[in-house]
Amino acid sequence: MLFNSYTFAIFFSLVVITYYSIKPWRGRKIFLLVVSYIFYAVWNPPFVILLWISTIADWQFSKSIANAKQSASKQIFLIASLVVNLGLLGFFKYGNFILENTILLLNTIGIEYNPPPADIILPVGISFYTFQTLSYTLDIYFGKTKPWHSFLDFALYVTFFPQLVAGPIVRSDDFLQQCESKKIFVWSNLGWGVSLITLGLFQKVVIADALLAPVTESLYSVSGIPSFTAAWGGSLAFTGQIFCDFAGYSTCAIGTAICLGFTLPRNFHFPYAAVGFSDFWRRWHITLSTWLRDYLYIPLGGNRQSNLRTQINLMITMLLGGLWHGAAWTFVIWGGLHGIYLVVERYLKKILGHQVIWKFSGVRLLLALFTFALTCLTWVFFRANSFTQALNIIRAMFNLSSQPAIINISKQSLLTTVAIILAMLGIHLLFRDKSLEEITKSFPWWVTSLALTAMLYAIATLHAEDRSFIYFQF
Repeated sequence: MLFNSYTFAIFFSLVVITYYSIKPWRGRKIFLLVVSYIFYAVWNPPFVILLWISTIADWQFSKSIANAKQSASKQIFLIASLVVNLGLLGFFKYGNFILENTILLLNTIGIEYNPPPADIILPVGISFYTFQTLSYTLDIYFGKTKPWHSFLDFALYVTFFPQLVAGPIVRSDDFLQQCESKKIFVWSNLGWGVSLITLGLFQKVVIADALLAPVTESLYSVSGIPSFTAAWGGSLAFTGQIFCDFAGYSTCAIGTAICLGFTLPRNFHFPYAAVGFSDFWRRWHITLSTWLRDYLYIPLGGNRQSNLRTQINLMITMLLGGLWHGAAWTFVIWGGLHGIYLVVERYLKKILGHQVIWKFSGVRLLLALFTFALTCLTWVFFRANSFTQALNIIRAMFNLSSQPAIINISKQSLLTTVAIILAMLGIHLLFRDKSLEEITKSFPWWVTSLALTAMLYAIATLHAEDRSFIYFQF
């Protein structure tokens, strides 16, 4: 069930009405849990079983970790949790990838091995809810929190439908505390939540799907050598598309939760205004980057060891972060490029970090634009269907292609893309240090109302091919 569908609009309207009609707070939570399972089952009902497995396993293993007297016992239960969660994630998400690369490796060394394809179906959102349940177990193992007293609350934490399939990745401390008190219907919360949903749908339906997706596909959905303008136009289009698509989902999820009285963490904060890549990852997919920092980078040693070990920890974190996004080497390269950027940035900061020149707004603007340009290059590997296609596009972007170009995009598509990207960059740079709430309050109410009305009109009138959210595949 997609946020950008009439089915969801009807579903959510009925959920809100019924939810606030139920008087007992426990009854409301049970209702939310049931509708969350229904929401997920729309894609593939049998995969609800995987949700049950993750929920029950982490609930039981976490209690066992907390009750264990010896560290060895705690480690055994933690390993069991990791085996269950990462085992399911590994099989469903990386099974085909591992099989394909095993066949390639064996054939390369002269061993003929051609089994039938596994054809494993990827459960939607498995990467998100796996990381979410794991964070609960890991927090208990590291002594950051204690087991929650209500299995109903925990099950709802795992399954809460607004963010179930594509985030934000919620921490147990942030969500479970909210399950303690009954939610009161507040008109202002409903208004703000619907406003965020409208903004998110505008980003997804109008900008990502109607305006940018066709330009992206004109480059990435065909094979051949692109022209210089096609390579840049299509890649810039995807740079804008993936932000509006994913930030649009997160904004819809946050708005949906607010309508129900819950608060979800911010997942994006004007990332294309980032000055450097450490700043970028504080602004892009914030809940994933903080998850990787807290449960991978810091346990590896973070920056507490030698300089070389710190760089290795950064690279491991970003390579695995790339692999989390998809079972393909192009995603690993995407993560590796970000790792290299972070390593180089860290080295430059060590040498030049105290220079006064970095404080000038003009220099910071140039650094932000340079960061954006390098980010565009990494998105090529993220979107490309193969390493060969990515290299062809990169060569064309630098005018290094030795073969004649056969892929072109229209002048209108190029102008539309450039206009959107420039507007997006301007908005990100202008509001880089403000929240959506602060931005909204800085304008008169009638300006905000006109903007929302225009967004709703554009959503209703701009017809584009129905597309699921990009991050559903992760």
